[in-house]
Amino acid sequence: MRREPGSVRVPHDRTDVVGEQTVGRLASTYGQAVAVHRQAREHWARARALLDRLTGQPVPERTVDLVARLGRLATGLTAPGAEATRPAGAPAPVRIGEASTADGRFPLLLPLGAGHHLAVNADARDPRVAVLLRVLVLRLLATAAPGAVRVVGIDPAALGATFLPLRPLRDAGVLDATATTEAEIGALLDGAEAHARAAQQSGRDDHELLLVVAASAPGPRELARLAAFTHAGPAAAVCVLLAGYPGVSPGQAPPPLGATTALRLDERYAWVGDPPGHPFGDDGTGLAVPVLLDGDPPAQAVRSLAARLDAAVRRDAALHVEDLLPERRWTESARAGLRTVVGRAGREPATLAFDDATPHWLIGGRTGAGKTVFLVDVLYSLAARYSPAELQLWLLDFKEGVSFTEFVPTERDPSFLPHARAVGVESDREYGLAVLRELRRELGRRAGLLKRHGVTKLADLPADAATPRVVAVIDEFHVLLAGNDRLAREAVDLLEELARKGRSYGVHLVLASQSTTGVEALYGRADTLFGQFALRVALPGGDAVLGPRAAGGTAATTLGTAVVNTAAGAPGADLLVRFPDAHADARQVARLRYELWDAAPEGARPPTVFRGYEPAHLEGDPAGAALRPGGRRPTVLVGRTVDVDGSPAQFALDATPGRHLAVVGTSVTGAHVLRAATLGVARQHPPGEAEFVLAPLVEAADELADDTAAGIKAAGHPVTVLNAAGLRQRIGELAAGPGERRTYLVVFGTDAAAGALGRSDPGTFRSGHDDLRTLLRQGPGQGTHLLGWWRGLRRLGDDLGGSQNRDDVACLVALNVPAADLGLHLGVTDLAYTPRPDRALLVDRHAQRTALIVPFVRPGHRPEDEER
Repeated sequence: MRREPGSVRVPHDRTDVVGEQTVGRLASTYGQAVAVHRQAREHWARARALLDRLTGQPVPERTVDLVARLGRLATGLTAPGAEATRPAGAPAPVRIGEASTADGRFPLLLPLGAGHHLAVNADARDPRVAVLLRVLVLRLLATAAPGAVRVVGIDPAALGATFLPLRPLRDAGVLDATATTEAEIGALLDGAEAHARAAQQSGRDDHELLLVVAASAPGPRELARLAAFTHAGPAAAVCVLLAGYPGVSPGQAPPPLGATTALRLDERYAWVGDPPGHPFGDDGTGLAVPVLLDGDPPAQAVRSLAARLDAAVRRDAALHVEDLLPERRWTESARAGLRTVVGRAGREPATLAFDDATPHWLIGGRTGAGKTVFLVDVLYSLAARYSPAELQLWLLDFKEGVSFTEFVPTERDPSFLPHARAVGVESDREYGLAVLRELRRELGRRAGLLKRHGVTKLADLPADAATPRVVAVIDEFHVLLAGNDRLAREAVDLLEELARKGRSYGVHLVLASQSTTGVEALYGRADTLFGQFALRVALPGGDAVLGPRAAGGTAATTLGTAVVNTAAGAPGADLLVRFPDAHADARQVARLRYELWDAAPEGARPPTVFRGYEPAHLEGDPAGAALRPGGRRPTVLVGRTVDVDGSPAQFALDATPGRHLAVVGTSVTGAHVLRAATLGVARQHPPGEAEFVLAPLVEAADELADDTAAGIKAAGHPVTVLNAAGLRQRIGELAAGPGERRTYLVVFGTDAAAGALGRSDPGTFRSGHDDLRTLLRQGPGQGTHLLGWWRGLRRLGDDLGGSQNRDDVACLVALNVPAADLGLHLGVTDLAYTPRPDRALLVDRHAQRTALIVPFVRPGHRPEDEER
């Protein structure tokens, strides 16, 4: 076949077809490129022509006027006092820099706060971002009322360096410590969420604004929590400044933000997106002109603002006890529980409750952190709201102080808190145990009352059977549980029972301590006990009460602040509370106490008071003053029992064999006890009815023996003073038969008579010990009783003739005697007794009774001053 000249033969194999298609595509692409190039040249030519026409012409006057008006508007919005004209809850216009146009510059303001937030695409490691964040913090604080804005910072990337230039604001109390670790950021977000919930529940649009400034994006979980604030709306009173968004892991979509203005940085300018609800244009692309961000404020400006805020915040944030009190006293009902204001959370009152949800409180804080101040605030606030018919207080303090002294009458001030039932100051563990036992008895009484009325809760009782709620406060409760002895174990058992049943019976516990860990008696039982304490209060150094999750730190770092958690320490339920110092308002508190005292019902009795530091004296003691002739049988008074009512430590001298008194211990307090016991017995006999034989056998007791003899003579009774030999003879006479009248042998240092008593009579071959043992058995039936002070248990045992005769002196007052030796003498294996100054153990073997007592001493004597 012939080809025409110039023709091309088209091959029909596959390779030729593919090449033909490729050439076609290249030709099409080239044609499109040529068309676009021509179009671009046409646009460029038109723009060049327009520029040539405008060159040398003035800027239109209306454009210059618009830029000037924008500048004046920005100045007016940011001028001092502008916040006063802004509606409550409205966002604040905050300047970030100047928008740059060909016709001039004008300040650019963005709305922040009240549900408006800001996100920057770079983090604070870019110096411009760090400066921007500091500028925004300062301007938000400067344009808001003092105390209306609180700032918290997050900076994991720079370890807090972003906020270092703002340190004066932290000292002023408006900028919290910066969170840099995961645990710290989590705790900060917990607090922010609690703040948001409180603001939403308050329903107010002027709630304190919490400004959360994230200088760099945290981890994905924390970033999602930050993003949630941008969707919470103005009612949450949280504003987020988020730098480094989106800061998420590769392949993971960033959490969407709501109501947020986006800001993007290039090498020189910032480009601003549309603020929520106020777009710059109709196309949704944001501001069409670049923005030059403002520079870092000078350090002097920061210090000046901090000083102004510090003074204003201190003035506005000053709290007084009066802020905790209701307008009218005793107007609230306790049937459904107790509620009281304890301070402020931000600018809002912080109200806590004793009810079904939070029946008991657990309070922790280091020494000096303000536990006592917080407790006193709570007690006065409760007492002002509820009458004594609605509320009863049981107060225990185990530290060396005067925490609750102001609630009880004193020699200088007769006023007292009419709600107080029992108050222990520097309490003994035994006194604390006695209070717990009494509260358990109260549970039993209330259980019977509920059964009689066919109800299961105190709130369901009829009005005519209403009974007051009980709040029992135990300060430094770990002292009560010290060690792992029988007393500590019983105390734990009682606390568990009270905590478990108290909710239904209206008995509420408040346990306060420096630490809730390391208490041996609670090993294996802490969760059971503390699990009943839903409300936790962490003062500075008391993070442990919030649980392990608090290891990242707590916001309660300064005096007068506390973190309150109403969910047993669970994350997300924290509330930072400030409370006043009741001791700083001494006059106001005194007026309140007198007001409540005057309003008490007629015949209201003061609380029973146990002052652990106070010695007991027969002189002036109510039980001692009540002693007089005419009783059926004499009673020996040796002190005050360590119990709720402070009952007299006494026993009767009846005709039972062995009704004698042995005071044992090397302490000279033994002579004081013997003096008080003898003078008390002398008061119960008509003049001349009884004879007293005194034997002062040791020098340490001479003065007390002389004082005792003078007191007996003043009561009208004959007194015979003997030495050891004379005592030996008189014991023999009394052992042979009764005297003419009731006789009391009072021996100061009975062990000093061992030599005289050990000698035998040549005629009868009886020793003085034989006569003494006969007298001990037969004497009570014949009206003869021995009151003696032995300085050692071994000598007492020898005089009695061994352990088989220990019941021959049934009444024993043990002073500084080791518990193991005392238990061996008594035949008791689990004796709970710790010898210490100004305490003794009273044992009545006939009544099978032991009791810790405060022994009587002569006025002016302090047992702790004795040399051991």
